[in-house]
Amino acid sequence: MTSTADLRVSSLFDFSNHVVLVTGGATGLGEMAAQAFVQNGAKVYIASRKESELKKTSDRINKLGPGTCEYIVADLKDKAGCDGLVKEMKKRTDRLTVLVNNTGVTWGAPYDDFPESGWDKVMALNVKSIFYMTAGLHPLLLKGTSVDMPSRVINIASVAGLMTSDVTAGDDGGLAAPGTGTYSYGPSKAAAIHLTKIQASKLAPLNVMVNCICPGVFPSRMTNFGISKYLDTLLERQPTGRVGKPSDFGGVILFLSSTASAHMTGNVIELDGGSMLTGWKVKSKAGSKI
Repeated sequence: MTSTADLRVSSLFDFSNHVVLVTGGATGLGEMAAQAFVQNGAKVYIASRKESELKKTSDRINKLGPGTCEYIVADLKDKAGCDGLVKEMKKRTDRLTVLVNNTGVTWGAPYDDFPESGWDKVMALNVKSIFYMTAGLHPLLLKGTSVDMPSRVINIASVAGLMTSDVTAGDDGGLAAPGTGTYSYGPSKAAAIHLTKIQASKLAPLNVMVNCICPGVFPSRMTNFGISKYLDTLLERQPTGRVGKPSDFGGVILFLSSTASAHMTGNVIELDGGSMLTGWKVKSKAGSKI
């Protein structure tokens, strides 16, 4: 078989036939993913709540080309919101090769006064939306998929779903101010990881591969507070000496969507610069830069 295999990069990493939906695609990690696909020729849809941000992002990356980007205003806070986005996607396309479930939120509050809404909203956006979007788009993901080029679902979790930290000490990636904690965030991301494995088991026989990325600290709206206030603290546990950047995330997204990863499913990829490696600790340096 080796003699007949085409192992050229141009073959293994051809995205010109991809049709992609990125939820939470207007900013942060979602925007990075959308840009990576558009710059490699894919047809991309991005969805989130704020039309102004969606328009700004789609206009920017459409200028980069050669692919294209359209946007859909959607709020995935409940099943009705997910169903609405699914319905709109079915109006715009009859197939989907990649679904990036990136919508997410965090919530910080004191341990002894953590509101129920801080659980409900976080679990709804970080876990339920993954389930309802994937199930709702099932027919589109099955269209044209094959053993050699399966469709992909990529769920965005977090290293917070793999580890515990003293969230009240600001050791949670800067997601909350000291004295408060993101008590529902880590559990929601752990649930997203487990849901990924359930989906992978169910969908692999149908030629839909499901994998999960667990980013560490990347520039985004969610981490802006921590990066601006506690960058030195964040870098204390970064062997690479920096936080993530668009090429780090975009590259992994493209790999998980490529022919090169057609035999991968149920994987949980830590994209954190080694921050979870046991024992790594350095002294902070004043004036550290991203």
